[in-house]
Amino acid sequence: EEAIFLRKKITLLRAFSLLIGSMVGSGIFISPKGVLENSGSVGFSLAVWFSCGLLSMFGALSYAELGTRITKSGGHYIYILETLGPLPSFLFLWAEFFAIRPANSAVVSLAFGRYLLEPFFAPCAAPVPAVKLVSLLGYYMVLTLNSWSVTWSTRLQTALSVVKLLALALIIVPGMMLLAQGHTENFQDAFARESLVLDKLPLAFYAGMFAYSGWFQTSFVREELVKPERNIPLAVIVSVITVIVGYMLTNVSYYTVLGTEDVLASPAVAVSFVQRAFKSLISVVPVLVALSCFGTLNGGIFTFSRTLFVASREGQWPPLFSMIHIRRHTPLPAVMLMFPLVTAMVCVGDIYHLLNFFSFSRWLFIGLATLGLIVHRHRHPELHSPFRVPLFVPVSFTIICLFTVAMSFYSDPVSISIGCTMVLSGFPVYYLIIHRQIFLPFFPTLSDYLTHKLQLLLEVVQQEIKTY
Repeated sequence: EEAIFLRKKITLLRAFSLLIGSMVGSGIFISPKGVLENSGSVGFSLAVWFSCGLLSMFGALSYAELGTRITKSGGHYIYILETLGPLPSFLFLWAEFFAIRPANSAVVSLAFGRYLLEPFFAPCAAPVPAVKLVSLLGYYMVLTLNSWSVTWSTRLQTALSVVKLLALALIIVPGMMLLAQGHTENFQDAFARESLVLDKLPLAFYAGMFAYSGWFQTSFVREELVKPERNIPLAVIVSVITVIVGYMLTNVSYYTVLGTEDVLASPAVAVSFVQRAFKSLISVVPVLVALSCFGTLNGGIFTFSRTLFVASREGQWPPLFSMIHIRRHTPLPAVMLMFPLVTAMVCVGDIYHLLNFFSFSRWLFIGLATLGLIVHRHRHPELHSPFRVPLFVPVSFTIICLFTVAMSFYSDPVSISIGCTMVLSGFPVYYLIIHRQIFLPFFPTLSDYLTHKLQLLLEVVQQEIKTY
């Protein structure tokens, strides 16, 4: 009896929680090892962490302006579509669905399972099959919640954002106390150049940017935000500054307590930190870290389902995925679509290979999205934007993103080549299905039949009104 559409339920607090909850996740608890390994020393690794934070701020400010210029949800996809055209937007969607998002979710899920089980098996490592089983259970729980209720998904995100900040505080405080007592021996010769390998730096940046990734999440749910022109820039600026400060202090605490050898040797840095600095919390912090990863999973599923929803509405994805549950008002088909690929990657994947695998594609298209902002400004100089950043911000961010992507071919050619192949495999699909609309004779009839049957099964219908 009521109109079926996605409600505006994301307030400023929920937007802030979505950003914090998406950024502070598995990254700060697993990426320090990858950053240190590829930067070579404590000093250079801290410089990489700060540079990644500054770069994230540039990207977040660029996306905040895009979010006030382009009023549709969909994030990277809709920005590329509206500024650079349908081909690059479809290639992003192709790579995002088959590589970027499932690999990202698999990384976070595996971190969730590892940290949740670590206290039960310490000092031994948790068995790999058990980690993968718990990882999948956590992912399916978040999937179910996002299928059930938008309100409860955002409430969970708000609660878990508080847990994330508490987990960081429990790492920062003992480290700062030891540093204040004069324990600076791990920072001696912090910028030793002997171990610095320049062609490995892009991989250090990938690991660091993975920890910050999530600053773009409000762009995926733009149509569901309350007062987006005001709340997007405000939420972005406050959350990114909060995370930069938190991450820098957390890394200083790690190095104060553990040192470089222990960080490189640890499969779970936060657990090793607590074992050394705060033994009374040995069973508490890993659980907090696991809950932090749980929140990142929740934010990722919540936002990516909106990308599929918008792509379907724009005609570049099957129409079923632009449908909404008639009672729950959730994009149920779009939420459920990812679970087979994530399940497969969790079962066969390794965290650090997955990290390099999806980072190439992700940062290529983020760089293209901010390039699109420059193009959009040039094409529409008359367009008034309530939020505008200096031109050097998107220009600097775009150049650094594309340069890092190019350099990564020297750093990890195998993983990057796989990611590049995944992107390029979308060309024939776009040409045959989207551009030329070449179908097998029976395909439209079969597609309509399956869509109708799945509609009845899932109780979903098309959105009745456009909210953008």
